[in-house]
Parts: sequence; structure tokens; C-alpha cells
Amino acid sequence: MTYQLELKQIVDFPRYRIYRVFIHPLLKDRSIRTNGGSCLFYFLILCSYANYSFSYRNIEHLTYKVVPDEWIYSLKELQIHFRQKFKHQVISILDTLVEQNLLTYSLHEKNKIIQYKIKDWSKDNAALFYNYPCKKDIGFFFFPIADVHKLIGLGKYSEMDALLELWIHAVYNAPSVQGSDSGPVVYFRNQTRNPLFNYQELARRWKQAKFSISRLLKNLNIPA
Repeated sequence: MTYQLELKQIVDFPRYRIYRVFIHPLLKDRSIRTNGGSCLFYFLILCSYANYSFSYRNIEHLTYKVVPDEWIYSLKELQIHFRQKFKHQVISILDTLVEQNLLTYSLHEKNKIIQYKIKDWSKDNAALFYNYPCKKDIGFFFFPIADVHKLIGLGKYSEMDALLELWIHAVYNAPSVQGSDSGPVVYFRNQTRNPLFNYQELARRWKQAKFSISRLLKNLNIPA
């Protein structure tokens, strides 16, 4: 998987630019575990498919009109995306995101179809409207830093959530971050201009033992 970081990707901004071509291959990558997740991965999936303009989608011989900041799935599709054995687990994940005030959703056709709406989508992604990047396999979307911290702060994480948070906080070739001139550096903002990336900090952030953090990074082949 290849992905090119933007200069000063997140250090100076309250939202991240996330490319769909980075998120979508993760759906097929079964080598990264998603169990015990904080819903960051699930929410990013939903955001990566949200509309920028009006469109239509056909599901089970029915046509649905989908407005900006929404998308529609069959429950079975989301079950596959979320890697859940049972449909009630998908509903539970959506309910968690509702409780965090991140989206709303409704059920149609005897609870077989889910239509969801991302809250504040138009505010965070208004700058993208001019070029209508509404295809589901290209383009990018903006994701607020506050939403990442909110979901990670739930006290659970999966390998996938950890990878996504580390990647979102990666900075390349930013003069204010030491070490970023030679390669991408994970930078959790701490007002010191130094990369904050060590076992102790990650253990505190993810509420796990340091040896668990070491094992996770080794599984993801991430040098610390």
C-alpha cells in the first residue's frame, strides 16, 4: 500500500486530509485486527463513502436518493465492512457513533437498509464542493482532529484503530518537527516541537501496558 503525505499534514490544522484510496484497501486487509475497536475505523469507513452531492443508489431492486453528507448501505454490506458476525453488532456500533454525536441513521425495508448522515459533514468538507469528488473510490475528505481524540478516548483500541491514529498524526518534511526531514514522523501535539512517539506515551494514550504497545507496533511493522 502506498500513500503520500502532504507537507505539514496536520500539525497546523484542526482537521486532517484523508484520501479514500488509503482507507478502502484497509477494508480488504485481514492481516490487521479490528477486534476491540474504538469505532475510529468504522467511522472513517462511513465518512469515506459519504456524498458530496446528490446521487442515487440501487439496492435490492429499489432506488434511493442520497443527499450530501449521507450514504446508504444494506445491513449485510456494513456487516462485511465492519467484519462482524451478527447484524446486531453493526447496529451497536452505529448506536455508539450516535451516542458520540457523530452521525444519525435510519432503518428501511424491514431493517435491511441503513441510511446514515454524518453530522457537521458540510462544515468540515465545504471546501471540497467545488470539484464534486463524490465517486466512492477517489478523492479525499477532511476529518476533524477532535473526532479522532473523542473515539480514541473511549478507552478501547484495535490494531486498525492504532494504525489509523498513528498515520493520521504522521508529518513529513515539516521544519517545526524534528526528524521529519528524513521520513514521516508521528507527532502528537505537545507544544515542544519534538516528535512524541514512545511506548510510555502510547501506553497512556491507549490505556494499555507498554509491552502490549511494543507487540502491536511489531505486528504492524512500525519502527519506534
